[in-house]
Amino acid sequence: MRRRQFVAALCGTAAAWPMRPIAALALNAPIRIGFLASGPATSMFVAYKIELIKKGLKDNGLVEARDYLLDVRYGAGNYEQFSEIVRQLAQAGVGAILANTPASVRAAQRLTPPVPVIMLAINDPVGAGLVASLAVPGGHTTGTSNLNPDLTPKILEFIQAIIPKAAVVAALTNPLNPTHPVMLARLGSEAGKIGMTVMPFELSSADGLDDVFSRIAQLRPDALQIVSDSGNLDLSDRIAALALAHRLPTFSSTPSFVKFGGLLSYGAPIEPFFLRAGYFVARILNGAKPAELPVEQATRIELWINLKTAAALGIDVPTSLVARADEVIE
Repeated sequence: MRRRQFVAALCGTAAAWPMRPIAALALNAPIRIGFLASGPATSMFVAYKIELIKKGLKDNGLVEARDYLLDVRYGAGNYEQFSEIVRQLAQAGVGAILANTPASVRAAQRLTPPVPVIMLAINDPVGAGLVASLAVPGGHTTGTSNLNPDLTPKILEFIQAIIPKAAVVAALTNPLNPTHPVMLARLGSEAGKIGMTVMPFELSSADGLDDVFSRIAQLRPDALQIVSDSGNLDLSDRIAALALAHRLPTFSSTPSFVKFGGLLSYGAPIEPFFLRAGYFVARILNGAKPAELPVEQATRIELWINLKTAAALGIDVPTSLVARADEVIE
């Protein structure tokens, strides 16, 4: 149930980009918009993202089939495919590309001639070398950046609150995500300060998920933290189901993970990021330069808790923590 009304607090400015305005779209063929989905076509989380993107486009005056065609391509966790996927999108005449992980953003940025690239909820795009700055991204890229690098160590506090005797935390990471080494180092450093140990487990494709969980289960950690990566989070339903089968409490900095069975998440919800895709597409089609549209960051974070998962694991979540939650699944 909703504990507080969520209000997205994102803002931006615009300048000129030489593309036809939305008013002219009805007189021409629909614009093809590519979406580089990191996960497989069977992912419930990817389907949710697509739903949000389409709603955001509609909210900004763009009608599917009349004004745009959303061309979704699935990386299925294999980030090396993105270069070939964006080449195919270019051949199909794509007018803009939506990308949700550093690898897909970088692949889209390499297209010649360039195509506007809209990042969706990217970890530290400046540190990853994707944009020059948040205020003036440069190149032909803009979009949204999440707060996950700063929030990842914060999750340890919630693990302690729910599992006071927790000493070992498994961390699911993607070796192909360039932001993960820094995030993992910060997580390990903060864990050491409170007497915890972090054990990293790498997952670079959906095919390896069962094997990774077998290895995690053998070491019997007290909790599992999902280090934010779109490829791994696109497997949220499978990860949550495997964790429940192994009786492993799961934590994340992506609140929507809780919708799919995770125990607790604390971070910026993805919903505003993916809805915001429509705003950026509309501004670019109306003449704004991506290079001059500031990359937007969320200004609100939320705590989501799944009490159904807690009950299945035999965990009593402190009532004080439940009272603080923005979203509770019961």
